[in-house]
Amino acid sequence: MTALEQQGAAARQAARALAIAGTNLKSQALHAIADALQIHQADILAANAADCDAARAAGISQSLLDRLLLTPDRIAGIAKGVREVAALPDPIGIVKEMRTMPNGLTIGRKTVPLGVIGIIYEARPNVTVDAAALCLKAGNAVILRGGKEAFRSSQAMAECMRQAIASVGLPADCVSLVQDTSRESATALMQLTDYLDVLIPRGGKGLIESVVQNLSLIHI
Repeated sequence: MTALEQQGAAARQAARALAIAGTNLKSQALHAIADALQIHQADILAANAADCDAARAAGISQSLLDRLLLTPDRIAGIAKGVREVAALPDPIGIVKEMRTMPNGLTIGRKTVPLGVIGIIYEARPNVTVDAAALCLKAGNAVILRGGKEAFRSSQAMAECMRQAIASVGLPADCVSLVQDTSRESATALMQLTDYLDVLIPRGGKGLIESVVQNLSLIHI
């Protein structure tokens, strides 16, 4: 079993626990994440400074560097966004379209978690938290694979989130970050169909085309 497959298996196990977590527990986890981001702000900013230094040395454009940069105000904004997600209505457990069949049986549709979501995205460290928070709110475990330019920043924030989630009694593996930033790791995540229920590519045309191409090679 590869490291990514082990990560997928751990996420699958965590998803089972998260699927039955109530609204209050998920909200506690989200507020713990928001608190942790600000408590560990210095560590996150140090990791981001290293990312930015490496990006400048590699000749990254100013516009991309601005997307990569974190500041105390930006971290505060990210934490505020997590609290806003916590305040949203719980999308899980909603029963709708109830109807009675001719035989007297009443049936309907109920919203449930998807399971494990994989997300591939570019070098925007804020997405690491934004995506994780939305998945957690909807009762889904998530495996994140961000751009290599923001790896240190994403790693620092992912570790904050994992510790925060564990502090309220949920499995830390509700959120995990792919540790390999090579192109091959993105392809491997696209093909992790034994563990992923949904794959979300967040990026440009090239990323979307790569996902379509790799999924077309898989026989499910």
